[in-house]
Amino acid sequence: MIDIAKLVYREYALLSDGRRLNITGAVTAAGWSEGEGEISKRLSLTVANTAFEGKPLSSTIVPNTIVIITADAGGGEKEAARGYVTEWGPTRSSGGKSLTLAAYDELFNLQQSQDDRYLPAGTGTKSAITAVFNDWGIPVGEYKGPDAVHAKTLFKAQYLSDIILSLLDDAEKHGSEHYIIGAEAGKAFVRPIGSNTDIYHLSEDTNTTTTSDKISTSSLVTRVKVMGLENKDGKAAPEAIVDGLTEYGIRQRIYNRSADDTLDTAKAAAQAIIDDQGKPERTSTVVAPDVPFLHKGDKVHLASETLNGYFIVRSVNHDVTNRSMTMSVKPAA
Repeated sequence: MIDIAKLVYREYALLSDGRRLNITGAVTAAGWSEGEGEISKRLSLTVANTAFEGKPLSSTIVPNTIVIITADAGGGEKEAARGYVTEWGPTRSSGGKSLTLAAYDELFNLQQSQDDRYLPAGTGTKSAITAVFNDWGIPVGEYKGPDAVHAKTLFKAQYLSDIILSLLDDAEKHGSEHYIIGAEAGKAFVRPIGSNTDIYHLSEDTNTTTTSDKISTSSLVTRVKVMGLENKDGKAAPEAIVDGLTEYGIRQRIYNRSADDTLDTAKAAAQAIIDDQGKPERTSTVVAPDVPFLHKGDKVHLASETLNGYFIVRSVNHDVTNRSMTMSVKPAA
């Protein structure tokens, strides 16, 4: 486990002339987060707006500057997060001058960009997703995601991040694992959730400060109706019903069978929806000393009064200033 006393953070700005400026001494607050439902990291920094080469730092660190946070836990300095400055705000007061920054990694452009994309029948998940990365100039560092075959699909005016998540979701409904998408050191990756080799153990007795637990049925899906192909009038008839925990009431989703789906594969996809969304949702929050190399989608081992066993990180916020992290987790399958 990481010794928090030995943990050293550093912050850098990559300047337009290629120099790597160490701004650690000027940073008064820093952190980064990986939110649920988002594919991009968000970095937050507050910097003393001191002079650099005769000008305030706010004249050097400008919008679109890359900022990097690294961590060294005794095994050497490693990059933990990086992003392009998207929010820039110098402040001057009687207490001094400061600069607040918010930055997002390369995948932020996919969260902010809409597109129309057509996939011919038989397109593989990998080629569809990597095509999005390539079109937006995002290098791919690792692809260990699915390569399922998709039906003919037309995405109209949809955010590119939603298109990618939809493709992964469709692959999962047809038997693939669950996957996480993100970026590391400027390159995109897709890998199975919980595939990290270093699994951190957090114990209530030694390194966990707060835990809380919640169970909710608000997003429960208890029935999936499989609809057949549309007729010439654009109407479709139901072909199957797949039920889950209907004792909670009928909360229905529709699965539209495509021409490339048999009824059996469509029913299997409907069952996959029930398997994934048909159980009461348990959400747990853990506050602990920071592990800067822990990411959304990682598997962790927890030992507390209410949380015991393996869990998947759903979201994580790393607080450099207080050397702590707050995680939302769910039980590993």
